[in-house]
Amino acid sequence: MNHQSVLIVDFGSQVTQLIARRVRESGVYCEIHPYDKAAEALATLKPAAIILSGGPASTTEAESPRADSVLFEAGLPMLGICYGEQTICAELGGKVEAGHHREFGRAEIEIRKDSALFQGIGAIGHREPVWMSHGDRVTALPPGFEVIAVSDGAPFAAIADEARKIYAVQFHPEVVHTPRGKTLLWNFTHLIAGLTGDWTMARFKDEAVARIRDQVGKGRVICGLSGGVDSSVAAVLIHEAIGDQLTCVYVDTGLMRSGESDQVVSLFRNHYNIPLIHVDASKEFLGGLAGVSDPETKRKVIGKLFIDVFDAESSKIEGAEFLAQGTLYPDVVESVSARGGPSAVIKSHHNVGGLPDYMKLKLVEPLRELFKDEVRALGVELGLHPDFVGRHPFPGPGLAIRIPGEITPEKVTVLQQADAIYLDEIRKAGLYDEIWQAFAVLLPVKTVGVMGDARTYENVLALRAVTSTDGMTADFYEFPWAVLGKTATRIINEVRGVNRVVYDVTSKPPGTIEWE
Repeated sequence: MNHQSVLIVDFGSQVTQLIARRVRESGVYCEIHPYDKAAEALATLKPAAIILSGGPASTTEAESPRADSVLFEAGLPMLGICYGEQTICAELGGKVEAGHHREFGRAEIEIRKDSALFQGIGAIGHREPVWMSHGDRVTALPPGFEVIAVSDGAPFAAIADEARKIYAVQFHPEVVHTPRGKTLLWNFTHLIAGLTGDWTMARFKDEAVARIRDQVGKGRVICGLSGGVDSSVAAVLIHEAIGDQLTCVYVDTGLMRSGESDQVVSLFRNHYNIPLIHVDASKEFLGGLAGVSDPETKRKVIGKLFIDVFDAESSKIEGAEFLAQGTLYPDVVESVSARGGPSAVIKSHHNVGGLPDYMKLKLVEPLRELFKDEVRALGVELGLHPDFVGRHPFPGPGLAIRIPGEITPEKVTVLQQADAIYLDEIRKAGLYDEIWQAFAVLLPVKTVGVMGDARTYENVLALRAVTSTDGMTADFYEFPWAVLGKTATRIINEVRGVNRVVYDVTSKPPGTIEWE
């Protein structure tokens, strides 16, 4: 690709990916690289600007991570966020101390000096809500820097060296709790760094098609199709690039949503005319899970079975050289992060097993530069129906992790039926697109109830629905009681084995990315 770009240096913050999402949303391409690989990334990416992320460490500790000196020597516009501000000050001649007034949560900054960083946010004296998360604080500025904003707990809440275009803030503009943080980041990338924003899905699609053709040539590609948005968009994109050189393998684990397999087969065989092998392996998966209760063991069982079934089917495809996966950018970042090393996984069942060496297939991962929302935009660009690309996320291991305890065919059937009713009522009420994710969980609890003139001793079903703008934080969805009541009544009347329905109203704090 040949785009203007921003290098995001990761110091281990839980929300570093949100910085990238905000920058991408403004039309600017960016990549996240761990702090100890930043010099190499600077040379290969050739960015037009640099952002230093937050992180859990303290610059007052000898072994704390630091920004490579070449980042400052590059002479590029730079923005430090939280720990990023502290490492800028510590390395350029300022001072950071531990044990001062801590700020966690909502705070207000007061703008003390006009700056391009605050254009459209406020003038001198304006107070702006932000989100703080720090224990250390800057107590002396490096030469050339001046204060442009303060807060009650941070006398250097925002600083700037205008001559070198180095800026830093103690708060987190990337999280939704800083209401106009997106504006601040746009000011840095567009006003200060002078980027125009040339990152679009139309351009990405054309470039991706060209890259796939160049990588694959005349070879054959197998795509592990899970039925989810990621692998589906990857398959359609690859098919546009190489046509019938692609064969999709859909492994039906028996743990899919109700009607899922029929929809997948119909969409890819009938609508897109993409060669598809449909393997019904439900007996193997349900048999392998018999007696297994631990959730991590379930993942491993499912992952191994998936690889075994997939390998058996793919070995029948003559001349196959490549394996296509719907790997996304968060998977890439998490596999090579500031805290860990590389790992290879089969995306459709990520976190459950590695890609075996014996498969001898070269990977094609056309979505590895994209976030989830960008994949959805690409799907629309490719002509996939908005209803399909807008579907709620569904975990790779399927319904197995929504049934705490042992998995049985009867439990799967109960959950499929209840989940289908739940989603049906959400759609009928016109609420589906307001909710980021909704699903049912069959709890390992039974309760006594009265249905008609008889006592029952049956399962409790939990319903969950959350709203989210970034996939990292979430709040429970405030259902209209009428919709929730109708849904619960239908489930109890139509699904044998359930006599009580509860609604989960827990929220997810910043940094939580597990939605299962």
